[in-house]
This record gives sequence, C-alpha cells and structure tokens, in this order.
Amino acid sequence: MKLSDFDFELPESLIAQHPSHKRTDSRLLVRGHDLVDSHFADLGLFLKPKDLLILNDTRVIPARLFGHKESGGKVEVLIERLINEREARAMIKSSRSPKLGSYIILENDCQFQVTSKNDGIYNIYFDTGSILETLNEIGHMPLPPYIVRDDSNEDAKRYQTVYAKNDGAVAAPTAGLHFDDELLANLKEQGVDHAFVTLHVGAGTFQPVKVENIKAHKMHSEQYEINQDTVDKIERAKVEGGRVIAVGTTAVRTLESASLGGNLRSQKSDTEIFIYPGFKFQVVDAMITNFHLPKSSLLMLVSAFIGFEEMHQTYQHAISKEYRFFSYGDAMLLEKS
Repeated sequence: MKLSDFDFELPESLIAQHPSHKRTDSRLLVRGHDLVDSHFADLGLFLKPKDLLILNDTRVIPARLFGHKESGGKVEVLIERLINEREARAMIKSSRSPKLGSYIILENDCQFQVTSKNDGIYNIYFDTGSILETLNEIGHMPLPPYIVRDDSNEDAKRYQTVYAKNDGAVAAPTAGLHFDDELLANLKEQGVDHAFVTLHVGAGTFQPVKVENIKAHKMHSEQYEINQDTVDKIERAKVEGGRVIAVGTTAVRTLESASLGGNLRSQKSDTEIFIYPGFKFQVVDAMITNFHLPKSSLLMLVSAFIGFEEMHQTYQHAISKEYRFFSYGDAMLLEKS
C-alpha cells in the first residue's frame, strides 16, 4: 500500500485545541457491525462482564524547555527520552545547531551540556542536578504541534491520564484521557476490570510517514513494560470469554510487541513495531483510540485493525458528524475485523 492511500482532508476547525469540560464529556464513535454515535460516559453500554481494559500508565513529563546558548541565541528543547537521572536524548531547535561540548543555559541557573548527536537527536547531560527535578521546576507540558497555543496550568492536569504513574512519556497516551476515576469504578462494578502496561510515548509518535512505499518506513523506538499480573489477567479474560480491549495505540503496540514470536509474556524492552494492513493481531480484540493524523503510522494501525475501507468510512463519518480530532479530541471504540 502507498502513503497516499492514507490521506484524507480534515477541516482545521475539527482539530481540538482544548480538552472537553469534563473528561467523560467526549463523544464516542462505536464501530462494530454498524457505526453508532454515542458519548464516552456511556462506554459501559458497549462493554460486557469479563471484558478487560488495558491501560498505559506512563506519565507525561514536562519535557519542553526554553533557554539560550552561551553565545546568547535562543533555544527550544524537547526531551525525547530519559536515559538516566542526568542524561537524556533531546531535540534542540535553534537558528544554528549547537556545537558538541557547548552548554545550554536554562532558567533558575540550570544548564546542560550537548555531548553528542545521532540522526538529528542530541545526547545531553545535566550537570546541575536531576533532569526530572529540573523539568518539574521549569519545564512545560509538551503539547503536540497541531495544538497552536502555549501550554497552560490546565494542561498540566488534563494532558495526563488519571492513572498516570511512571515518568517517561513526552506525549500523552490520549485514548486514556477520557477516563476518570468514577467511570473506571463504575465499569469495575459492571464486571469490566482493567490492568496496566507502560509504554513511554516518544516525540516520534508525531512524525509523519515520509516514504510512499510504507514498508520502507522505519518506526521510532519506545520503551515498554508488561508485568506478570497483567499477563495473567489477559489469559484469564481470554479463557472466560472476555475481550482484551486496548486503550490506545500505545497499549496495542505494547501487547502485540510482547507477543511477537510466540505467547504473551512479561517483559521490559524496546519496540519499533510497525503495524500496517496485513498485520496479524495476537492479543487485542477491540481498541479505544482517538482520531489520528493523515498519513500517520497510527492511522495505518487502525486500518490494519478494522480494515482499510472501513477506516476511510469511519473517518468520513466522523468528519461529517463533526467529531473533534487528535489529542484533545473525541474517541472511537473499534472491533477487530
């Protein structure tokens, strides 16, 4: 399949710039045998006892920093991945590329050294203390590029799931943003349990596919972890006739990565899995996801899951009904084809 097969026209007015008033106020488009327009607060109507939700408990770090070079030139930094307490990989935007060995000066007398560069990504070292402490003190939430405004105090809370736990993501697992504690509790009373995986979403999630032959596309690498408790819950749900419902493409990528080459097993690793039409899903039976960018690897994943023609039909329906798109937009519940 070609990259152009995954293009569509989206009115700019449908790109959500702010979250809904309440998390569960989002709309929900349900695709099973038919398309059903609903609301996320009514998710339980489409689930059944023994279904199992898989949630990504990564926590978004305030990964955007502003500073200047030793020479005075302004710099914008996006932490892409934490290596350890003081080292990270980062994208650095400036009028001229910073020299290796030079320092970037941040607020509050914080600074870091640019130590190396590989494929456009810099390795940096904070010699003034912990990176996370610095980010929590002066960092900004890394809103995606299609949200054309500065981050606010509201984003510090709303661009984060209510169950976020493990620091490391530089983009939110946005399908999870629609859940609040009350909805999760109500679903559990209904017999719909949940379990957690961790995948630290990287900035590469927003990188468009640029090659017309999509099979030549190289995915970015992301860290993930799935523990034995989650594996056990998945196996039990399968035996009891429940569906494994991945909340977000990150949960899908984690589960399918952890089952490559055989049975699902607990592990901590990196994944560069690229899911496009023709992929054979081993674990996931249904998924909850937001609406994705044209020509993106995430749109290709959705096409693999529900079918290529079905993807286009679903997206055209969403556009005609004026659903809100992307990170702060509405959601879909999709059954595997």
